[in-house]
Amino acid sequence: MALSRGHDPEGSSRVGLSLGIDLFFQAMNPSNQGEDPTRYGRAWVEINPAALQTNLDAVRDSVGPDVRVVPMVKADAYGLGVEQAVAILEGSAPSAYGVATVDEGVQLLALGIERPVMVYSPVPPGQVRQGVEQGLVLSVSSAAEAEAVGRAASGPAAPVQVEIDTGMGRAGLPAHEVGTWWPALRDDPRLSVVGVWTHLHSADEADLASGRAQIALFEEACGRLDGLDPGALIHVANSAGSLRLACSGANAVRPGYFLYGGHVGEGTPPPEAVVSLRARVALVREVAEGTTLGYGATYRAGGTERWASVAIGYGDGLPWALGNRGRALVRGRSVPIIGRISMDSTVVDVSDLDALAAGEAVTFIGSDGGAHIALDEVARVAGTIGYEILTGLSPRLPRVWDPLP
Repeated sequence: MALSRGHDPEGSSRVGLSLGIDLFFQAMNPSNQGEDPTRYGRAWVEINPAALQTNLDAVRDSVGPDVRVVPMVKADAYGLGVEQAVAILEGSAPSAYGVATVDEGVQLLALGIERPVMVYSPVPPGQVRQGVEQGLVLSVSSAAEAEAVGRAASGPAAPVQVEIDTGMGRAGLPAHEVGTWWPALRDDPRLSVVGVWTHLHSADEADLASGRAQIALFEEACGRLDGLDPGALIHVANSAGSLRLACSGANAVRPGYFLYGGHVGEGTPPPEAVVSLRARVALVREVAEGTTLGYGATYRAGGTERWASVAIGYGDGLPWALGNRGRALVRGRSVPIIGRISMDSTVVDVSDLDALAAGEAVTFIGSDGGAHIALDEVARVAGTIGYEILTGLSPRLPRVWDPLP
């Protein structure tokens, strides 16, 4: 079975969204409607679609024109908004899209996506039939999963991808037992194997030895898949693997985090910043020496200070761990976050700024003037990963997509 949803996946077809791309971004950005963008809520996420496209182009430049690209748009396109992200990614004619769950796949189909939609996480038994009936490409990593998909395939053979475990450990058929499981999958008339893949566990680490070992194991396993459809997707590389490791036996990559502005390891090109996180100053107050701040009173004014209470907190996805550790930008200058971050507010010390007023913008991720706070800096200071920062941005933050240039 060819990998398609009724057309050539490398063709020029486009998603059937109800809004054209230009009209869509006019609708998403209030500045395009004559409204002052400073009025866009108490806190918000700004997204640069041109940067998203630039990062995808960087992946294509790295892997070459003959390698197919499957952008990962799981978790609502890493928190940015899948409908908007796909409207941009469609311009590069990806071979397919990757998601984690059946529900995410169904959401893509509802947007009018015609390219194959690949579901990468194991599917609970109760959703297998829905996935098959919707035409999603489910991953199988056990005989039981393959049988469940086969039972649900009442019409044409169900398209599946085979996950091979080369060291990630959480799912996948054993790479060293290809002869045990492959004949049954290949010969099952209810199934059509349209892809084979594995996942690198340390492609973003400084030492790439384990990644190379995984690739060698995967290539050896793929060499034993006699009868595999020559059009099948064969892929190993996530964002880091796409930019740092070569797999001669692969014909596709599936970038994710890098597309959305995340740095993925030494020696990789710096991503264009896609996401900015901003909020408004709610009030400014002068405090005397000794004034305590926030839950636990973990900060005490060392003298007369000026504090700005900013309308964003951990309820919006700003990490609690940034309290007394992180920083923000105001008028292009770096200011410290003081005290613990509350659910709905954060305080910064603006003693060195004159005449700061309520309503001014504060940047927690992104650029202000010549200053910049990178997504991965925030993650490092908070003791987490940028993936968690992006996907943890609360739904109560509007996503404001900048207009395309």
